Amino acid sequence: MQPHVMKALQDWRAAWTVHERAAQDAMGIAFPALKPAVPPTGCCDVQMRWESPEGSGTACLDDHGRATIQFEDVPKDAVGQAMAEVFGVGWFEEGGDGLAGAEPGKYFWEDDSTYAEYEIDIGKDGLAQVAISYVKIEDIVTILDALETALNEARPI
Repeated sequence: MQPHVMKALQDWRAAWTVHERAAQDAMGIAFPALKPAVPPTGCCDVQMRWESPEGSGTACLDDHGRATIQFEDVPKDAVGQAMAEVFGVGWFEEGGDGLAGAEPGKYFWEDDSTYAEYEIDIGKDGLAQVAISYVKIEDIVTILDALETALNEARPI
């Protein structure tokens, strides 16, 4: 490879590493329970994990700069509050009370403009599984912040 091309590629890689770290920092600041996973993570170079009485899961950043979260056993009221704050009610065809008042089942929405996929699986136990894939960092940080706020409001003082 020509030296000037190799230098340009090295510069790009260095900038990408800064981008990955900034994305990881933003996700961790929005949702402080997320902690960096130790490589190898199995899928993405940037992966974070959390586990608490309020749920558990992972967040990762893929090689295209898109984030994916997979959270389990999160109180559906908090998920519903966060999704209503970010999207309003009705995007998931969940009814007039939003996801917080939705019946058990799977609720799905795909963003045709960004190709992001959102799936909320509400169980009979009042807990939800949240799978949000291929989302821009700005969007996932907004969602994580809304979920963190909803969980904080639900915690006893």
